[in-house]
Amino acid sequence: MLYPSSENLLPYDGIVRYFGALLSKQQADEYFAQLMEEVDWQHDQVRMFGKLITTKRKIGWYGDQPFGYTYSQMKKTALPWTPGLSALKYWAEQVTGTTYNSCLANLYHDGSEGMAWHSDAEKMLLPRGAIASISLGAERVFGFKHQELGTVVKTSLAHGSLLVMEGATQEFWKHRLAPTKKSVGPRINLTFRTIVA
Repeated sequence: MLYPSSENLLPYDGIVRYFGALLSKQQADEYFAQLMEEVDWQHDQVRMFGKLITTKRKIGWYGDQPFGYTYSQMKKTALPWTPGLSALKYWAEQVTGTTYNSCLANLYHDGSEGMAWHSDAEKMLLPRGAIASISLGAERVFGFKHQELGTVVKTSLAHGSLLVMEGATQEFWKHRLAPTKKSVGPRINLTFRTIVA
């Protein structure tokens, strides 16, 4: 792998590497503004306990092909890459030494919006494939919880930072973006993945 020096955040059963803010503040600011404009942001819909729920959080699903992506019993179809997403995909590939063919973009408007505990273990994803996560905007706390032992690991994701989950991580760990009562601005998160055709 072509990783810069970084230690595994997980004590066992997976690999999560956090590289901090690899993009300069100016680069991160520019990408944030660009993605706010060019991504086709839509409110996410999830099915929970038999009910269809529309989230405040917005998403965009992009890829090399019009991949279908199903989670929470809802299917999305990938749109063609935007210039900003394409550039950041190439950058993530150069840093991680891995290629990606899709990206789930998330827009959190403020600290009240987050993501519950879950793992990215959908059948269409490459088994044990790397997932590269780029954070832009407000710094937020990201957590991991071991599914059997309950061990919790947390880290703050800075503006312009890169985090990579790989190996057995999705099999043994769940992750979440915790809501916060702190007054924080919007945050964009990009998770670059590999869909198996």
